[in-house]
This record gives sequence, C-alpha cells and structure tokens, in this order.
Amino acid sequence: MADQLLAAMASVRRTSRRRARRPAELFSLTWSQLELVRLVRRQPGVSVAEAASELRLAPNTVSTLVRQLTDLGLLSRCADASDRRVARLDLSADIRRKVDAWRDRRLEALTSAMGQLSVREKRCLEEAAKVLGRLAEYLDAEEQPISGESVGGHESANRRLVGTSR
Repeated sequence: MADQLLAAMASVRRTSRRRARRPAELFSLTWSQLELVRLVRRQPGVSVAEAASELRLAPNTVSTLVRQLTDLGLLSRCADASDRRVARLDLSADIRRKVDAWRDRRLEALTSAMGQLSVREKRCLEEAAKVLGRLAEYLDAEEQPISGESVGGHESANRRLVGTSR
C-alpha cells in the first residue's frame, strides 16, 4: 500500500506540474532550491533558521541555497528589524508573481481533474487528504530514518492510521 501511495502522489504532483508549465527562471533549480522557493512563497519573511527547520536541512545548507537564489535574483534577504543578526527571506516581486501564477495553474489543473470525480470519490478524497495530513505528521515525528528494523513509535503510528475512519 505504501508503494501505491507514493506512486499515486508522485503521479499527481508530476502531472499537475507538467500541465502548469514551470516558469523558465525555475527550470535550472535543484529540488532543494525549488523547495526553498515554495516555502518562502508560503511564508514570506521566514528566517534562514526557520526555513532549515521546516525543510529539515542544516542551517548552513539553507544559507548556501539562499546565497545561490539571491545571486540568481530570485530571493532577497534583509535583516530582521528586532534582531539584525537574523536574515528574513522573501521572493523578488517578479518571481513571486510567476511562482503564484504557477501554483494557480497547478491548482486549476487539479481542480479540473477533481471535477470529473463522482460525489462519492470527492468525499473519499477529502477524507484521504485529512489522513494524509496525519500521515505527514507521523512521518515528521520520526526522529530516525526507517530501515528494515522497527523504529520506536513507528508501529504505533501505523496502527493508529490503519484503525482510523475519521
């Protein structure tokens, strides 16, 4: 089931991105750079430390990504008003417009496809979205990478998900 879930989520994400046509300025970006751009779009003014925590990356890695994106003119960095040591991040106005439009096109593509689902399928999808949110929380709570061995808390999270019918 986990394999099917990953495949389905990847397919939806890949197809919606392909239909939405990524802005040319973002074509050459790495996955980590794109994730940072998306985060800053959702949370303008996020600090480097906050971004590192959210993306689960080392702060020096995020600092490197910020420098790269700033050099490309995609990101701006300014000192926090209350603590000049903290850098606050934002997208350049032009890139923000393009990234917002890209997201809007992805949402339109997904909304259009969802319009072809039956009422029952839409209800199932709505419930599945809630379960996926909880699944993400359980994954996020895991401190260690999951190997073939049982990791503390992993089995109980799975039992909670399997028994969930909310």
